[in-house]
Parts: sequence; structure tokens; C-alpha cells
Amino acid sequence: MAVLLKLPVIYLVQDNDWGISASGDEMRAMTAYEFAAGFKGLHRFEVDGSDFRACYEVYQLVIELVRKRREPALIHVRVPLLGHHTSGVRREWYRGKEELAENQTRDPYLLLHAQLLEMGISSDQLEHIDNEARERVEADFVRARAAEDPTPADLETHIYAPTTVTTEVGTRSPEGGTEVVMVDAALHAVEEILRDHPEALLYGQDVGHRLGGVFREAATLADKFGRDRVFNTPIQEAYIIGSTAGMSAVGTLPIVEVQFADYIWPGLNQLFTELSRSCYLSNGKWPVQSLIRVPIGAYNGGGPYHSSSVESVLLNIRGVKVVYPSNAADMKGLLKAAFYDPNPVVILEHKGLYWSKVPGTKEARTVEPDAAYRVPLGQARTVRSASAEALAQGDSCVVITWGMGVYWTLNSEPCKQGRVELLDLRSLEPLDWPAIEQAVRRHGKALVVTEEPELNTFAEALVGRISRRCFRQLDAPVQLVGSAFVPAIGLSSVYESSCLPNAERVSQALEELLGW
Repeated sequence: MAVLLKLPVIYLVQDNDWGISASGDEMRAMTAYEFAAGFKGLHRFEVDGSDFRACYEVYQLVIELVRKRREPALIHVRVPLLGHHTSGVRREWYRGKEELAENQTRDPYLLLHAQLLEMGISSDQLEHIDNEARERVEADFVRARAAEDPTPADLETHIYAPTTVTTEVGTRSPEGGTEVVMVDAALHAVEEILRDHPEALLYGQDVGHRLGGVFREAATLADKFGRDRVFNTPIQEAYIIGSTAGMSAVGTLPIVEVQFADYIWPGLNQLFTELSRSCYLSNGKWPVQSLIRVPIGAYNGGGPYHSSSVESVLLNIRGVKVVYPSNAADMKGLLKAAFYDPNPVVILEHKGLYWSKVPGTKEARTVEPDAAYRVPLGQARTVRSASAEALAQGDSCVVITWGMGVYWTLNSEPCKQGRVELLDLRSLEPLDWPAIEQAVRRHGKALVVTEEPELNTFAEALVGRISRRCFRQLDAPVQLVGSAFVPAIGLSSVYESSCLPNAERVSQALEELLGW
């Protein structure tokens, strides 16, 4: 991307020819300098990192070049490995005496000392500088050791930076408003964001000016806001997700798209290692504001590479918020709230609900909320309430679900009969546990519905949490309906329908639960 967009980036590669105990000739066929020759438009330089003067001259040259030409450059710096990798991996365990001795002759400190003497700097001056540096380091070390240790009470602080969206604001159903499908609600929300915030960006695979997203979720946006703000990327989720950390750091507000949930895996390293931990490890100083849109779920024979549900994996990455709208109004409200949240947020958007083409999903279409509408993350919504009569007779239960599970439940017979309270979580992290607990205590019976497999998932963990925390109020074991435990959803429509839950399966589970 740096070469493609001619970005003024300097890549500094410090190469000591070791990867712990593996040497360069065991790990690679070429150096970074040689590899960089394959990138057309990338300026490349190689320098002896032990030679301060040579480094200084090359760095000056490169900095001036990059600033003037606004093009990227790579500097490959060859350096000796003088110390141990860690105290637990000693250098003498895997390196010979001759190689260690040769490395010591390339110690940049000793070489610089000799160069300064040649330049006329006296030994006394150098000794004075050495002493000053040593005294400062020792004083800093004493100060660090004397600093107070953190307290256990601080363990769970700064997991997230505080958000300003804490209550529902704006108008959910404006009088005389137009009914929209979910994909258009998302499109309009992003358009409003880009219009209101010149620092906002939208990028990902195929979201640019020609297509506007494979689901047309970014249609016309590049034409309206320019290709500097709405642009395509390679099929490279590690870049798409990882770049948001740098974008956030310099004050832009990135909205990015991973084209299908099945494609998110290359980006998980960045999401887990960088985005999710930045706020926590910096004691709240450097949260990463990143909105990651991910179309998800099985729809219309997508097959094994376009049908997966991945929320359980994402929910195991602490420090990332995960939301899952099930209708157009929530799509707009959650997307807006996620954008204004100073933390990394993944918004999962079910492809089968985008246009309400799947039978039984008409209610995913809603009147479009106004531009000010926000839904706080971590706030569930009651979609249906059980009748007072069913509740009084003990013939009611709560279904806890999200995404397509809302519509499998709405189309189940017990729900149509008024025997079900339907709780749409909308946000999986943070989780609205008070709403779940109150609903379970109100009915004494609970069913969790998920599109993920029943085993080893967030849904199964939620069943366990409800069972533990609401044990005394339960009149029956908490039940679970999910997909089959198979490695992938097959391309055949028979396999897809056999794998997934549906209204009939939910009805059967509810009848068994209500008859307990």
C-alpha cells in the first residue's frame, strides 16, 4: 500500500542475522534489502549499522528523499548480535566462540568511540560523557525500583477507554420516515459519518468507486467523498485491520471492511496483538479507535468460504467490542455508536438480513432513524414480550439471541402464541447481563439461539453462566439451539439447511422447554 499510494514511509529493518537460535541462512533465501527489489517504486538502502557516521549520512539522505518525493523507502541495517536474546536463552548455547568474538569487534559503541577520538574529541571529554550517562541510568534505575507497584484493584482498569455514547439518543422511528433495508441503513450511516467528519476514512476490498462493496454497502461513497477517503485495498486483512492502529494514532477515524467473516483470520494477529491491547498496556493512553465491518453468516448457498459465524473467536479477544444488529434501525444506531467509541469495535452484519430476502425476515426492514440516532453498546432490546396470561400461568420463557436467531424465534409457533419474550442482545461484548438476568428470573425458563455450533461457543458459555447465576430461579435446564458441529457449511443447499437452525427447530425446543 505504501508503494501503491506513494506514502512517505520509512521502513527501518535492523538485521542481526539471527532469529533466537536460527541463523539467517536457515530461515531465508534473501535479506530484506534483496526482497525489497521486487517492490516497484520502493527506494532501498543498505548500511553497516555498526558505523554511526555511515548510518547518520544514510538516514539524512533517506529522510530528505522521502519528504521531498513523498515516496517510501527501506533501510536495511546490518548489525551484530552482541547480547543474549533473553536471560533464559543464553548466546553461548547456540553460538560459537569465534562468531561471538567477531561480533564484539563490530560493537558500534567501541567503533564510535574510536571515530570520535580520530575527530579530535579528547579521552577526558568522552569519559565525562560516559560518566554522565552512567549516572543518569543508575539514578533512573533507582527511581524505577522505588516506584510503587500497581495494586490488584488496578488489574481491570483501562480495558476500554470511556465512550461518550452511554444512552440512546436521536429518533429511532421519525414520523413520516422512509422504510429501509439493513444494507441501506448502514450505507446511509457511513455517508453521514463521512460528511460530518473529514478525518473519517472508509477502505477495504472492493469498497472503492467501481463496485462500492460486493453487497453495495458502500455504493457511490467514493464518488461523493473522493478516492483519498474511500478506497480499495489488496486482499490483505492483516493490513486492513492492522493499519487502523496507525490511522487512529495520527488522528484519522478509520472504518474498514473485511469482505466476509471467513476472511478475517489473517487479520486476527493484528486485532489480538495490537488493537485489543493498546489501551490496556498503555494504561489508557493509547486506545485504538477502529470500526471493523464484517458481513457474516450463512446465506443463499455461500458455501464453506462465505458462510461462517465467528463471534466466539472474536469474543475471546479481550479489549475488542463486538456488536451484531438484526434490523435496519439497530444497524444505523449501533454503527454510529461504534464509530464514536474510542475502542476497536467489530460490527457483524448478517448477509441474510441485508435485504430481508430470506423468508420470515421482513421485520429487519424498519423506518430509518434520524442522523443523530445512537444505540449504546451493551444494551439489549426486547423484541417481543410474552402475554400477561402466559406469564401468570407459568407458560412463558425467554429466548436470548442475536442476528438471524431473532427471526427463527419470531417465526416459531410459541412466539406467535405470545408465550415467548424475545431478547435481542444486539451487543455481545459488552454484554447486557442485567437484561438477561431479569428476563430469566421473570420467566424461570430460558433458551439461547445461535447460528454458531452449539458446542464450544459463546452461546454454550452463556448457557452455563445463566445456569450458575440464576440457578435458584430456574424451573428447567437452560436450553440451546445452534448449528451442527461440522468443520464448514457445505455448498449444497441441502447441507446448508440441514446444518443451520430454523423456526421449526426453535419451535420444537421451545415446546419441550415450556412443557418441562
